[in-house]
Amino acid sequence: MDLNLDAPHSMGTTIIGVTYNGGVVLGADSRTSTGMYVANRASDKITQLTDNVYVCRSGSAADSQVVSDYVRYFLHQHTIQLGQPATVKVSANLIRMLAYNNKNMLQTGLIVGGWDKYEGGKIYGIPLGGTVVEQPFAIGGSGSSYLYGFFDQAWKENMTKEEAEVSILISMLMP
Repeated sequence: MDLNLDAPHSMGTTIIGVTYNGGVVLGADSRTSTGMYVANRASDKITQLTDNVYVCRSGSAADSQVVSDYVRYFLHQHTIQLGQPATVKVSANLIRMLAYNNKNMLQTGLIVGGWDKYEGGKIYGIPLGGTVVEQPFAIGGSGSSYLYGFFDQAWKENMTKEEAEVSILISMLMP
């Protein structure tokens, strides 16, 4: 067996959501892979759900896209019926419900982030299986294991927008 330890290695997908003192910043790499093969280097893994809520997608692209499409539709109906946009928490719980009720068929992990007038900037992690966890920062995707130590040190209470953006940028550049 020939091991080339100097060869570049694939870190997989990395999605990140970070809160700061005025909102949230979301980030994602742009690679879509099929095993070790990079099928697309210019994928958009951040999807707008409403004017104030976005979702970062990892795992099966088809699964995460269909969940995003359903949730976008339901949130649009919610806005029409109530006359105001859905909160970030409502959006995250709708995704959680779809992910949990279909956990045997879906292979996707998501991070919901946004801002609403009731709670301000919020981040929710929704891993495989449909659990929802509110966090000050969330990391997902197969490349996430490389970043937990960095974010444990880099994230702090009341970060500025610039500090949050720099922490995401640095994490995306890490090998």
